[in-house]
Amino acid sequence: MKTAELHKKQGKIFVLSGPSGSGKTTLLSSLIQDKKIGNILTKSRSFTTRPRRSQEKDGKDYFFVSAQEFRQLLKAKKILEWTKYLGYYYGTPKELVEAQLKKGRSMGFCLDLKGASLLKKIYPKNTVTIFVLPPSLDTLKTRIQGRCKSTDAQEVKQRLKLARKELLAAPAFDYCVLNSNLKVALKELKAIVLAQVNS
Repeated sequence: MKTAELHKKQGKIFVLSGPSGSGKTTLLSSLIQDKKIGNILTKSRSFTTRPRRSQEKDGKDYFFVSAQEFRQLLKAKKILEWTKYLGYYYGTPKELVEAQLKKGRSMGFCLDLKGASLLKKIYPKNTVTIFVLPPSLDTLKTRIQGRCKSTDAQEVKQRLKLARKELLAAPAFDYCVLNSNLKVALKELKAIVLAQVNS
């Protein structure tokens, strides 16, 4: 009983996963901007070694670090989970997550399949996994090309190849949300978060 009460008092972890370009980052940002959801959910920020894009801010979108700094953080066990994607490292700050959960604050993550699975193993009673499905691979290709003009043809090809593999993992998630219409997908996500937080 005490254990169950402890988990109820702690925050929950909502992990959005899906192919690059599926819209998971946009959905999570839009979700947090909702007045009702914004009061109970905060966006997690990851460490990354990839270059900062023009519209991104250090400390707000990501914690941008060098490869050497990332390795030091790993060695110090300050990273909860990590992955290497297209040559760059991404990792979740352990202290940030632990502090938020203890405060009863729920968190939203955008992670790859490995990261989603790992958080589910570490926090099985707190973690809710949501797979974001793109309408089609053609739509996905258009989104990838439009999101980052500097993305070369080879990288687009790599992302699409990986996307085909990632789509096969969708049935293993707690929920699947089709992102063909942002407003509809957002409404579905909001319902999932409110139902889980109040359960």
